[in-house]
Amino acid sequence: MPVTKAQRIVFSLLMAFAMVYGMELYNQALMAGGLTSEMLLAPLADIVPLMAAVIALETLVGGRIAHRLTFGLLDPAKVPSLLITVSMGAFTCWSMCPMMSLVATPAFKQPPVGELVATWLQTVAMNFPMARLWQLFVAGSAVRAILRLLRKTPLLAD
Repeated sequence: MPVTKAQRIVFSLLMAFAMVYGMELYNQALMAGGLTSEMLLAPLADIVPLMAAVIALETLVGGRIAHRLTFGLLDPAKVPSLLITVSMGAFTCWSMCPMMSLVATPAFKQPPVGELVATWLQTVAMNFPMARLWQLFVAGSAVRAILRLLRKTPLLAD
């Protein structure tokens, strides 16, 4: 996990990129009825504004909720650090998925005003399982591995 401010910034940028890319690819595949090779670059078109939304929402809301819930339920002195990491990821997804689905629903699905809530709820229901699995098994693991490598460089050393 990141220790210094520079490490936290790099971690946030990498995690935002990984989650936005993965979830955008997933949602585009859902809307198209399946994944194709041509779709692999499509999420890059919207990556910067969505990363900005992720970072802002995670910093202001999602990260705070995840931290409060994790450390309210678990004592870091009594549980393995892996449990803290998994819990933080779970609670971050739990809080971020509804918020990012609310950002994405009108932007990408453009439902009629009367159907916004229903479309948003369906989007959350479809996205949450994938967001959690993607964060746990792909994005979180990859970003932590990259951060471990970068911590060996003078730029991000402890």
